[in-house]
Amino acid sequence: MQQESIYNLIPKEYVPPPKEPMYRSAYPSGLTPTGSTFNNHTTSRPKVNNINGNFELVRGPHTHKGQSNSLGRPKGSYKPDSTMFRLKNTGTMGSNQLPEVQQYKYPPSVRPPVPKKDEKPIHGLKSNKNFIVTNAVENILSAPKQIVDEKPWTEKKDYGKVPDYLTKIQQSISSEYEIIRNMHISEAEEMDKQKYLMTQEEVEQLKKGLKKKWESVNKEYQSITHIRMIDTVGLKRKKEQCEKELAQLEKDIEKLNKNYVFVDTQK
Repeated sequence: MQQESIYNLIPKEYVPPPKEPMYRSAYPSGLTPTGSTFNNHTTSRPKVNNINGNFELVRGPHTHKGQSNSLGRPKGSYKPDSTMFRLKNTGTMGSNQLPEVQQYKYPPSVRPPVPKKDEKPIHGLKSNKNFIVTNAVENILSAPKQIVDEKPWTEKKDYGKVPDYLTKIQQSISSEYEIIRNMHISEAEEMDKQKYLMTQEEVEQLKKGLKKKWESVNKEYQSITHIRMIDTVGLKRKKEQCEKELAQLEKDIEKLNKNYVFVDTQK
C-alpha cells in the first residue's frame, strides 16, 4: 500500500506513446464524386453522376474534372525560393545583433531551503498523551483570576465635569455663528452704502415733475373719456394705458410725501 506523502504530487516523467502509421484511405483519390451535380457541366452525362459509387466509370468525350479548375495556387508555386530570405541589417528594428549574455544572479533567500526529493519526512509518529486529562489537570491546578475592584464613577476625577470634546464642539459652533453674524452685518453695511438720501429741494423738484406728467396724462385721458362710443381697439388700448400711468404716478407722488426718501444707486 502506498503511503500518503506530499512528494507523491510531483508529476512523473512523461513517456510519449508510439506514433501510429499514417492513415491512407482504401478508396482511390481520383474517384468520381458520388451523387454530385457540380461537375456535370464539363461532361456529356447530365443530372446526377456516379449514383452506384463505382470506382471506374465509362468515360465520355469530357472528364468530370475541368482542365483549369483548381483549389489555391497551381502546383509547384508553394516551393520556397532560396534567394528570398532576410539579409543582415535589413530588419525593421535596425541592427539584428543580440545583447551580451549576462549570468542571472538570484536574490538572497531568507527562507530555509526546500527539502530535496530524497529527503522524505518521518511517517507514523504517534503521541501517547491524553489531552483531555492533561487539560483538566491544568485547569484544576491553575490559580483563579483575580477580579480588580473598579472605583465608582462618583469618585473619579472627571465626575460632574463637562467633557473636553463638548467644549470644543461648543466653541466651533459659536465661532461659526460669529462668522455668520459678521457676514450679515457687512452685507447690511454694504446695502446702506448703496442707498442715497435725497434732499428736500430734490424731492420738491421731483414732485413738480411728476405732477406735470400727471396733468398731461390726465388731459389726454379726459379727452378719451368724453367720447360716447369707444369702438376701436386703438382707443381702448390708449385709455387703459392712461389709467395705468395715472395710477403709477399717484403711487410715486405718495411715496415722495414721506420724511426721508432714499434712492438705490444699484438699480
